[in-house]
Amino acid sequence: MRAFASYAAAGSLLVMAACSPQVPDSAAGVGIDGDPFAPPPAAGTTINGDPLVPPARVSTETAPYQPGTAPRSSGSTTTAGTFSTAAASSSDADIARQTEAALAASRSTSGTAPLDASPANPAPQLIGNAGISDENDFEAVASRQSIESDAERLQRQRSQYQQVQPTAVPERSGDTGPNIVKYALSTSNPKGVRLYTRAGINLKARSARNCAEFASPDQAQVAFLKSGGPERDRKALDPDGDGFACGWDPAPYRLAVQN
Repeated sequence: MRAFASYAAAGSLLVMAACSPQVPDSAAGVGIDGDPFAPPPAAGTTINGDPLVPPARVSTETAPYQPGTAPRSSGSTTTAGTFSTAAASSSDADIARQTEAALAASRSTSGTAPLDASPANPAPQLIGNAGISDENDFEAVASRQSIESDAERLQRQRSQYQQVQPTAVPERSGDTGPNIVKYALSTSNPKGVRLYTRAGINLKARSARNCAEFASPDQAQVAFLKSGGPERDRKALDPDGDGFACGWDPAPYRLAVQN
């Protein structure tokens, strides 16, 4: 019984070995089939064996030309090389014909030959362009002007010259309100120096609330002078009593007169 089991196991191993693929020898064909430590063959020795990579099979058959496909390179076959040269010549001829046709169409349309742009060519001459003045062109001006004509033109311009005499500044009519510029020039005390007595409760709080109603200190100063200022301050616009409402400063007006 034990012998039969041993034979069966051995048979199974043989079947598995027969079914498993064989691992190729990685050293085959690369020159290391023999002793890897053996010296290299002498010069002139012929080594027989299969090449590592077999040469690719090259077909000598000439492929027929299909319309709409690019021609093959000249290095593939003689027929393809001949066709490539002919196609290039035909393409160049087509481009030349199209260019000549475009130039002929431009000549027939405008009546003027195309301008050959080159640094050696002179600038094109403008004819009949009234929008460009030639007063800076000496030759153009000299052809139609002379010393006598220039003197006559200068005399004509002098006769048309008129000098306007200055007149007095007109005075304002009616009551336009207080003039803050005139008031600034009539005072000399710096801003913040008390000149007038102010009495009341919470003058600073009232002043801040009332000054917020004006768009600018100039408007606040006009309203202050119009309501009895600088002696009286009914709206608490000048709590420090310097005669200037809501932080208005007369210094810019004074400096303008001095300069």
